[in-house]
Amino acid sequence: MAEPVPTRRVIVAISGASGAVYGARLLQVLQGQSGIETHLVVSDAGWRNLQHELDMDRPAVEALAHRVHDVANVGAAIASGSFQCHAMVVAPCSMRTLAAIAHGLADNLLTRAADVALKERRRLVLMVRESPLHLTHLRNMVAVTEMGGIICPPLPAFYLRPQTVGEVVDYSVARVLDLIDVPHDLAPRWQGLELNAP
Repeated sequence: MAEPVPTRRVIVAISGASGAVYGARLLQVLQGQSGIETHLVVSDAGWRNLQHELDMDRPAVEALAHRVHDVANVGAAIASGSFQCHAMVVAPCSMRTLAAIAHGLADNLLTRAADVALKERRRLVLMVRESPLHLTHLRNMVAVTEMGGIICPPLPAFYLRPQTVGEVVDYSVARVLDLIDVPHDLAPRWQGLELNAP
């Protein structure tokens, strides 16, 4: 008898852009959600950034996911369209990873899994991290958008008056959770602005 599929499988990928905290925080939040199974894939540069930016070693990061896949293992389950998956998030997404996804290179497990998400018309969210942007960056974002992916740069919302870096991070992660239809109470929602009458 076939094993029942969890309510939702979410692939979390961490590439080599600055902002490893977004991927780590997303994993932490998803770990606390019932009915969600996370699959993690990290590029070589992603592992270096997790260590450099967060002082997180590999075992600490791997403990946040249900399953961990080596980026070089293109034969892993998440490389196939037959792997049932709710969504994939690349957090953060480097310009190199964006370019590979935009051009369908599928040259490692991370970019292959993203390619699968696009071809199967599944939700793919890229938290692209770079500034300023040149024309090729912008064209690659357009290409991914035209294929059905969602470009979601991690940008602060100052109207919520964040007081800590953690609140800034949580706001961006909350936006991603909304995009992949995962309920949360990670950040306050905008209730509108009431102006005093003149």
